[in-house]
Formats: sequence, C-alpha cells, structure tokens
Amino acid sequence: MKRFDRESPVRFVVIFLALFAVFFYFNIFFFSITSHGRHYNAFIDEHFNYIRLLRHVLLDISAQIINSLGYMAITNDMELLVAGHGAIQVVYSCLGLGVMSFFAAFVIAYPKKLKAKLLFLFLGILCIQLLNILRFVLLAIFWNKKRGSIIMDHHTIFNIIIYVIIAISIYFWIRHDDKKLVSRAEN
Repeated sequence: MKRFDRESPVRFVVIFLALFAVFFYFNIFFFSITSHGRHYNAFIDEHFNYIRLLRHVLLDISAQIINSLGYMAITNDMELLVAGHGAIQVVYSCLGLGVMSFFAAFVIAYPKKLKAKLLFLFLGILCIQLLNILRFVLLAIFWNKKRGSIIMDHHTIFNIIIYVIIAISIYFWIRHDDKKLVSRAEN
C-alpha cells in the first residue's frame, strides 16, 4: 500500500485528476442548468447561480476601477462598456473557472497541512480573479476587435500568463516546506 500513502505521487495524481474533473465538469453542468435551454432550472438559476454572481462582481469591480481612472464605464449582466473605447462581453470562458478548477484541485490534492492549503487556495483564487479584473480593465480601455490578433486571442494570452504565474507560485509554495525539512534535518 506504499503507492497510496499520504506522500505518494500516485495518490496525488489520482486525487488531483479526480478533483479537477469534478470541479471542471460541475461548473459546466451548473452553467448548463442556469442557462436558458433544454436543461434550465429556474429555481437554481434564481437562488444559487454563483456563475452569474462572479460575473457581476468582476464586471462591477472592473467598471469601478475604470471610472476611478477617469473613464466612463457602465455594465449590464454580461458586458462592460467604456464610453469612446468600446465594449467587452464577459462570457463563461472569461470567468477563469477552468483555471480555478485546476488550481483548487492541485492545492487540495497536494500533501500539506490544511491551514497551508486553505491560505494558499484563498490567496491563489483571489490573485487569479484580480488578474482577471486587470485583464477586463485593459481590454475595455485598449482592445480593438478590428486590430485583434489573428495568431492568438486575449483568452489564450491570459491563460498562458495565469498558468505561468500558477506554476511559479506552486513551485515556491512547495519549496517553502522543502526548506523547512532541510533545516530540520540539519539540526
């Protein structure tokens, strides 16, 4: 049973993949039952729609930042409009739920103490969404659909940046405990 003890890489990979699949596909399932269509559930949409709440919070904070920078921004349920600059539409794929699913699955599956996991999970998700807000602000002010890149869109660029930041953060998070273990072993 060495393969599945607390520190086992096999255990980590199995738990990580299972959690990622659960988180990722739950979000897709939830989106499908809260979007008008074949599987729509009005009660859940009205009372438990965390996806709509997340979109609303991200749009409102982005608009407040833009307004504080001296621009005029307004929002509706899915869009952010900056007067004289254009609008962005924040759809499901803009919310970072896939990135958050990956990050949460990794942190929960990694063999660390609960307190360290909870702190890193909270700060990591907060950082992901703050970077998402920064992206919305920059896109709303500067991005022009007509000049958009044919090679790569802003979603791809954002995902690359986020995953690099996550990889670096995870490296230092894991390394922090390694340094403690080395110093304990030396004493």
